[in-house]
Amino acid sequence: MSTTPPAPTHAPRNGGDLVVESLTALGATTVFGLPGQHALGVFDALRRSALRYVGLRVENNAGFAADGYARATHGVAPLLVSTGPGALMTLAALQEAAAASAAVLALGSQVPLAGLGGGRHGYLHELTDQSASFRGVVKSVHTARTASQIPSAVAAAWESALSTPHGPVWLEIPQDVLLAPVDVPPVTELDVSPRELAPRPELVAVAAERLARAERPVILAGGGVVRAGAEAELLALAEQLRAPVATTFGGKGAFPWEHPLSLQSWLEDRHTTSFLEDADTLLVVGSGLGELTSNYHTFRPRGRVVQIEADLGKLEANHAALGLHADARLALSALVREVARYEEEDGPGAVPEVSPEAAVSGLLARVRDRLAGQDLDLEQRVLAAVRDALPDDAVSCWDMTILAYWAWSAFDPRRSNALHSAQGAGGLGYGFPAALGVAVADPERPVLAVSGDGGAMYSIAELATARQYDLPVTWLIVDDGGYGILREYMTDAFGRATATELARPDFVALAESFGIPAVRTSPEQLRTDLAAALAAPGPSVVVLPARLRMFAPTHLAD
Repeated sequence: MSTTPPAPTHAPRNGGDLVVESLTALGATTVFGLPGQHALGVFDALRRSALRYVGLRVENNAGFAADGYARATHGVAPLLVSTGPGALMTLAALQEAAAASAAVLALGSQVPLAGLGGGRHGYLHELTDQSASFRGVVKSVHTARTASQIPSAVAAAWESALSTPHGPVWLEIPQDVLLAPVDVPPVTELDVSPRELAPRPELVAVAAERLARAERPVILAGGGVVRAGAEAELLALAEQLRAPVATTFGGKGAFPWEHPLSLQSWLEDRHTTSFLEDADTLLVVGSGLGELTSNYHTFRPRGRVVQIEADLGKLEANHAALGLHADARLALSALVREVARYEEEDGPGAVPEVSPEAAVSGLLARVRDRLAGQDLDLEQRVLAAVRDALPDDAVSCWDMTILAYWAWSAFDPRRSNALHSAQGAGGLGYGFPAALGVAVADPERPVLAVSGDGGAMYSIAELATARQYDLPVTWLIVDDGGYGILREYMTDAFGRATATELARPDFVALAESFGIPAVRTSPEQLRTDLAAALAAPGPSVVVLPARLRMFAPTHLAD
């Protein structure tokens, strides 16, 4: 047990009040979390504030919910957890938030102040250096050691999370600092100035010249476009240049799916890889050209690359480029203006032998032909049923499961910032709790979560959360009796799979035990059952027993 007793209910304001007052002053309206003994000062202060608290059953799931909320709002999502085990349980979620540039402000307690500094006092949850566990995961680490430091520390963490590029931060405060009475006025105003990254003018000028004079310009748009809200600027530049646009899995929705210049998202396809390689000038916006985006690092550009990236560590990390360290919206806006100036001076560029629109149409036809020879009708029918059932204004959150891998390449989200997945860090368990966070951000529209049965087991406890807060999330669980994608990988690599087969519950009965309506469906009935679940108020579960397959990889031959 802790040596510091909880503050009595009649106590004056304490350090916990300073935390919630600071969050409120910065504009927070909702916090996610799970209480623990050392953090009780903050949780007690919540009842004296106007903040809405959404409590989950597992800290990692609370982190995923905060991630979903941050992505949906493009804002900061506070996450409140306790010391030691509670804090460490958030690391996988914070890794995903870091990969996706989601602004999660994780605020954890610490052992009493006397226990900081590496001494072994035997406090409950004691770690030699708790903050060290977070330094390799989050953007920045902050500590408040006195009550007077709390408002400034919260403001600094908030500013860091919201500065370009967005990302998760960690702030910790000792238990006794949270519980100690304070004799200061309530926090009513905090000033933060999140950093924006404007492109350097001389780089914009060179980039614009290369793009304006290119014969075969192509654009690859990543998640940075969505996070920056740069969709209009991307569309304007693409149409200005008549440049085909492919979107990464994180950038889905950044460009209209059915636009004549849309290459869509078939990045794990050799035809698409070759198309990008053949560009004489390739503009990469908001992507680091990582493993998935580069078709597992088989991408070899033959022309010039111009890269716009807000994360300095990703700039030219995989390919030499003219690098613009900048926010995607600011950089694209500047390019639109500068390209227009070059076109006014030089007139229209050379007319290509094949129009860009025809080249796009030809590529997509080749992709369809490749799939047509692989007996993947079931998979394509299931994905089409999900798309047909999902309202155009709805958001979907996808776990690491075979159907999600299909969605990365083949699913049209029909608007920007409407499809979220865990493809950044690649951990299991993201889909359902992230969908809960999205639903908290906008409870007026339905949200779809998609998991396999293996990933679903990470989040079963959150059925209670969905029911408690009556959140409009429909959870589609594709039940194939194991870790389906790992089964495929191992069978392809070793001839047979090991440790992939799973005993699992009756998901329908389990959901109903939480008071959540559930139905077992089939590929033929999926569209109807899923549409009905999405249209009903509150949470629901749809279980699809099906063994899906992946399309054949195209990178192994390289």
